[in-house]
Amino acid sequence: MPFLSFAIIAAAAYLLGSLPTGFLVAKAKGIDIRSVGSGNIGATNAIRVLGLRAGIFVLLMDALKGYLAVVWLGSGLAHLLHVPLAGLQAAQLIAGIGAVLGHNFTPWLRFKGGKGIATTAGVYLALAPLAVGIALLTWVLVTVTTRYVSVGSIVAALALAVAVWLTKTDPALRGVTLALVAMAIYKHKSNIQRLFAGTENRFGAKKKELTKEP
Repeated sequence: MPFLSFAIIAAAAYLLGSLPTGFLVAKAKGIDIRSVGSGNIGATNAIRVLGLRAGIFVLLMDALKGYLAVVWLGSGLAHLLHVPLAGLQAAQLIAGIGAVLGHNFTPWLRFKGGKGIATTAGVYLALAPLAVGIALLTWVLVTVTTRYVSVGSIVAALALAVAVWLTKTDPALRGVTLALVAMAIYKHKSNIQRLFAGTENRFGAKKKELTKEP
């Protein structure tokens, strides 16, 4: 049954996405990343707390979770489960959603995870690589200009949505993109509040200047 196959793919993708890379890398160094820097388990805080090399590793692994969810589970596992060809794109979208949800709400950390930017990028690297390229360029330009990673991430998420709508015509992909982008922006709500309050951390700030997120 396609429904059962989709449920298996969703569960597998959620578990893959739930692997808290930043937390595990920091834990290996004897650090609970949730209690230092901004308190987030994502790549930005990993760079601040653990250094550039460790942070880039976290970034790549978080993105890889999204990419593999689509390629391995949304395609490979779907074939093994005999999902019909007409249902493969649905399987890929379900796998991508599952991976992002797993990252953002990981059961291993009491359903408190990251913000899903890197994992979403990995998902769309498999689904819409051109749109990811546009979003990545946007992120670099905005982050370098403002020195706020949160601003770069929010604008890049919006750029991804626009790029997908301009380069893809599938309504399901467009709809899922809007939902994931909305969730990414929602996960930045505390950053948005601090931006308006003037207390948001700038990229490159000294550790003593960093404030922990609520």
